[in-house]
Amino acid sequence: MSDLSAARARYVALIAKRERITSPRLLDALATVPREKFLAKGPWRIKTEAARGYRRTPDADPIHLYDNVLVAIDARRKLDTGLPSLWAHFIDVLGVGEKHRVVQIGCGLGYFSAILSEIVGPQGRVQAIECDARLASRAAAYLRAYPNVDVVSGDGCRDISEPADVIIVHAGFSHPHPLWLTSLRPRGRLLVPLTQRDREGAVIKIARKGKGFEAEAVQQIRIFPGQGRGVAALDDRVADWWLRASSLAPLRFRGIAQGLPSDG
Repeated sequence: MSDLSAARARYVALIAKRERITSPRLLDALATVPREKFLAKGPWRIKTEAARGYRRTPDADPIHLYDNVLVAIDARRKLDTGLPSLWAHFIDVLGVGEKHRVVQIGCGLGYFSAILSEIVGPQGRVQAIECDARLASRAAAYLRAYPNVDVVSGDGCRDISEPADVIIVHAGFSHPHPLWLTSLRPRGRLLVPLTQRDREGAVIKIARKGKGFEAEAVQQIRIFPGQGRGVAALDDRVADWWLRASSLAPLRFRGIAQGLPSDG
């Protein structure tokens, strides 16, 4: 086994153990998708989950990427790739499986799009939406080898083209967008980080159940804000309401009105 192959095996084992991953298809995808193919050429700026600043890898050997680290996409904006263990956990929690239709909002450079592509297989589809045109262009180039992925340079609050089994939001918002809810198939699941202006908040999982929805908090998170994320104090109060309500017990509702649950 080469050093790189051994590093990849350790990477998958680390994530599986840390997050208690139960999906064999997810673990196979983590082992198969080359992380270095979804980044600019190294050396890279990386940091651990707890670190405040980046450190530069000593060279461009992809072995440095097979650890549970964030990699800078744009260090000036504090825009990084997702933490592998965190997003693997979320994918596992959502129960993404073969033949599923998945929508990603904020796909970045496409690494997790490729992971999802491998999980859903040739009979599934991934729509990867990215509002930053430059990132979308790069993601489309990186994902050419994945024919079941459609990269859309657009607005994730507007450009969902068809119903989905799973919707994953990779940026912080003050509340779930109504389109995300109406785009869920029966028993569909939505995962969205609800954050305040300091980027702090919690990830909420919402499941479609019958004629309504059920929301529950998954865990705390700090994440880059989504396009159009409000900057007013009211947005923070809306996000805080969702976090408090969903952390106490599963929150049941039928729709969204002015950012809050509605029974209408």
